[in-house]
Amino acid sequence: MYLNYYFKLLNYKKMPKFLEKYLKCPSLVRLKKVCYFCGMDYASKNIYDFREYITRYDHSLSVALLTYKLTKSKKATLAGLFHDIATPCFSHVIDYMNGDYATQESTEEYTEKILKNDRYLNKCLKKDKIKIEDISNFKKYTIVDNSRPKLCADRLDGIILTSISWTKNITLEEIKMIINNICVLQNESMEKEIGFKSVDVAKRVIILSEIIDQYCHSDEDNYMMQLLSKITKYAIDKKFFTYDDLYFYDEEYIINIFEKIKDADFVEGFMKFKNITRNEIEKEDIPFIKKRNISPLVNGLRIK
Repeated sequence: MYLNYYFKLLNYKKMPKFLEKYLKCPSLVRLKKVCYFCGMDYASKNIYDFREYITRYDHSLSVALLTYKLTKSKKATLAGLFHDIATPCFSHVIDYMNGDYATQESTEEYTEKILKNDRYLNKCLKKDKIKIEDISNFKKYTIVDNSRPKLCADRLDGIILTSISWTKNITLEEIKMIINNICVLQNESMEKEIGFKSVDVAKRVIILSEIIDQYCHSDEDNYMMQLLSKITKYAIDKKFFTYDDLYFYDEEYIINIFEKIKDADFVEGFMKFKNITRNEIEKEDIPFIKKRNISPLVNGLRIK
């Protein structure tokens, strides 16, 4: 219900015509079976109880619709739509596996490779006279992506989606209030940045973000992310599938492989992942986990 309401506010049913054909791109469709919460939809319900199943496809589309709402730019909108195209199965769990706790960007190197290999996408781009480079380097569109503590479509959408399904502390009225309050402002670096018209709305978004940060730094989440990263690495090392498979198949495919593995050590870890209780959670000694701090703009001033 919450997700549908959010998409309604983003004018999903009245999306720009040029965007519709891109929703059929095989590389993007794969993300319909890559969940937004890093594979934790498959984890123990004693630890995670998500309100709705949200995918990387949902996130990609909502980032694109947010971007179009604010810019009306085809290139920026498509960069938003494909900004997570290199998301592997289990998303940031693979960053944990790669030891990238701080930035959680270790998987982004596959972006251009995946886009270039999608023939249908390339036909669409050719029709619209848009180059791969115009959408693969999504970081050049500051409305789509920007460094913290700045706000961007990717970050704002993440706050809304996570508040909808994981922390469950956002109301339908608050979602509407946020979407109706956003605007494009110029920041201190002379960049275009998503900001707010109202200080009260900006402060509410900061609170939502801070709560999410607490969840993402909890012993439970750190343990589960690390546990899934360990069993995934074990399966790759044992050649049950390859590292590249994480980028070209979906999570249902990988979980199906997990379910069929008979290796005793793997089965023990996988069963723990699926059934562990809060009392069994151990504290993980992780050096530094990505902070999710934000400091939005209101009338040209940063709110902290």
